[in-house]
Amino acid sequence: MSDEQTTAALPRTPRRAATAARLLSAIALVGLLVGGVESSHAAPVNFSREVKPILARRCFACHGPDSGEGGLRLDSREHALAELDSGLLAIVPKDVDSSELLTRVTSEDEFTRMPPEGKPLTEHEIDVLRRWIGEGAEYQKHWAFVAPVKHEPPALEASPHKSWVQTPIDAFILAQLEANNLQPAPQADKRTLCRRAYYDLTGLPPTEQQLEKFLADESPDAWERLVDKLLASPHYGERWGRHWLDLVRFAETNSFERDGEKPNAWKYRDYVIRSFNDDKPYDQFVKEQLAGDELDEVTRDSIIATGYYRLGIWDDEPADAVQSRSDEMDDLIATTSQAFLGLTVGCARCHDHKIDPIPQKDYYGMAAFFGDVTSYGDRGDQTSCNQWDLSPPETAARRRELREQADLVNREVVSMEEVGVKRMEAPDQRRSETHDRERLLKRKLKKYLNASEWEQYQATRQRLDAAHAELRELGEPESALALARCNAHPEPTHLNVRGNPHVPGDVVEPRFPQLFGVEQPTIPAAPEGARSAGRRKVLADWIASDDNMLTSRVIANRVWQHHFGRGLVRSANNFGELGDVPTHPELLDWLAIWLTEHEWKLKPLHRLIMTSSAYQMSSQADAAALAADPLNDNLWRFDLRRLGAEELRDATLAASGKLNLDMYGPSFYPEMSPEVLATQSMPGQGWGKSSAKEQSRRSVYIYVKRSLLTPLLTAFDFPDVDASCEARFNTTQPGQALSMLNGQFANEQAGYLADRVRTEAGDDPKDQVARAIEITLGREATKEEITDGLDLLNQLTKDHNRDPQEALRYWCLVALNQNEFLYLD
Repeated sequence: MSDEQTTAALPRTPRRAATAARLLSAIALVGLLVGGVESSHAAPVNFSREVKPILARRCFACHGPDSGEGGLRLDSREHALAELDSGLLAIVPKDVDSSELLTRVTSEDEFTRMPPEGKPLTEHEIDVLRRWIGEGAEYQKHWAFVAPVKHEPPALEASPHKSWVQTPIDAFILAQLEANNLQPAPQADKRTLCRRAYYDLTGLPPTEQQLEKFLADESPDAWERLVDKLLASPHYGERWGRHWLDLVRFAETNSFERDGEKPNAWKYRDYVIRSFNDDKPYDQFVKEQLAGDELDEVTRDSIIATGYYRLGIWDDEPADAVQSRSDEMDDLIATTSQAFLGLTVGCARCHDHKIDPIPQKDYYGMAAFFGDVTSYGDRGDQTSCNQWDLSPPETAARRRELREQADLVNREVVSMEEVGVKRMEAPDQRRSETHDRERLLKRKLKKYLNASEWEQYQATRQRLDAAHAELRELGEPESALALARCNAHPEPTHLNVRGNPHVPGDVVEPRFPQLFGVEQPTIPAAPEGARSAGRRKVLADWIASDDNMLTSRVIANRVWQHHFGRGLVRSANNFGELGDVPTHPELLDWLAIWLTEHEWKLKPLHRLIMTSSAYQMSSQADAAALAADPLNDNLWRFDLRRLGAEELRDATLAASGKLNLDMYGPSFYPEMSPEVLATQSMPGQGWGKSSAKEQSRRSVYIYVKRSLLTPLLTAFDFPDVDASCEARFNTTQPGQALSMLNGQFANEQAGYLADRVRTEAGDDPKDQVARAIEITLGREATKEEITDGLDLLNQLTKDHNRDPQEALRYWCLVALNQNEFLYLD
């Protein structure tokens, strides 16, 4: 049975049932404790972190910058303190009783209570507003729209946990824990830390030998040396490159009806992996993708990096070409602003941003930076704009010249042929429009051209043949998906009225979003003969500047996110006013500035984070801490997480002994059932056949077809590839159990694992049961597991007449479905 046809649920083993019972007990305990906790409010209310999110989410729809119903706007202090249409005052600083806002949000009358729709404000939200007004109702600039400040790590000399502080990160974490009457969880054991490090940095489990070596290493710097070793592994780039591919919506097809291929898209993926492995400074990484063809030193890597512009969806036959082109640009603006800046500039396409200070003019100002970016292609030419010839410049130029020449000459040839075709009899004219055209023309064209026309036709054909011959001598070029053709002198960019490209308004020049408060650029027109407009380099230099108040924060937050399971700012693509506030704002600023001071290199940042005590905590629960901080916002312990889609598939291959660690190169095609292949946009087309060896490569090299994502990966939350993905969902749903118990891939790998177990453990069932646990879980089997395994083998062989090898395959399948295999502590 294939992964997508599975129909049975994951069995409830005694071990899993016991775990579930303990979990339910813990949840019940937490519920009791939470009910009895009272908050204390020693610190003043923080407007940006506590008040603004409430106003933005619950009030701005009616009382925001574009509304102001009843004369009330809450987007600025000036408007909020103004008299309402009713003559009342919504907010009277330091006078809660006279503030109509509090009267309305606490009203029990559903006709007067605010907000009028949805759930009433919670007691906590009302309490925040009450305290804020009582303290003077001061407004502050949104935290992310102020330049980061390098705070000194808190001094904790008097702390009973001061020895816990191993890095400045720990000082920030511990200070906040103690301020909330919490303490850090104990350090995780060495086995847990080893598995955590391997998966976090390489996406692969440690081998038994690697795990044993680390466990046996008693030197004081054993952990630091393990981290350094994994950062130097080529598999680091595969793991962390995949995180970046989520952000830039990497796929190898165009979507829409035909979902045609993006040739050589895999070279962009390989560029990303190499860049992470080489620890390329992040600012350079940014510049190469946004303006790799405009840099002072253009390299092969920087050319391939501009494939970034060609990754989005593209309609090869749009009903409205103008609208389609506008949508292409919108996708580029939305992805660029979210991935690099953590801003939702795309929300200002049709009107000023409803929440953030991003006017519509800023949206089109960013569009103007991309003015020279041509469309991906058109129906008649789907390669010229997106396939860059990587040959030496002279060769590439000559090949381009010959192709253009051949195209022009071919048009002359066709025009001459049409002269003769029009003189032919009707049946031959009809044949000229079929696949018989060439044969017809060879036999009859001369008859219908005069001597002069025929001589000219022959000479023109010779010129065409000569161009083709020279092209053959030059050989097929090595091409890359890239920004192969630009418009160096683009048309003016207009502010589209209500976002409608058919209603252009005022002309807008390239401009940085006004919220940054920086001087706007003046970009001269490109000289004659220029390849591009030179605008994108200006944008790239600004985004990648040390002085940009968001870029370093955003990437530092992303690195933290993939180590701890969520960022210091959970809404990693949205640092705006509707996004989440940072749980540790001073730490985020400190990390952002530390990164720029260390040449924007990410590997030292990984090392800093992983050598902290915060990263090395166990996931051990504490009843009081669970009650006070159930979401672990203060980071009092490490969060357990399920393996990601690629990690799970790769770990399964590693356990079976079939994992192929060959790196780079064209993507491979996993085996798909006919039923699944029939669901793609063009059934029977666009899915290749790979060898079994290729199909055992790491999951980052799977071909990503937008209309046919790999079912096993999607079951475990592989993202939608049509838009930037800041963080994957982390679900637990039946399809996962079905895939891992009944799916074709899981069952095949369980069979290979059974073969491996028999080879390594011999024919003794007890040894086989134990060996399967050792391979999959990286530890010795317990007595209970051995008993369970032997019971299963006996049942299958005696009660169900299965042969011993088949029974062993089922035990290996159980081993691959253990929570301990699927989850990382």
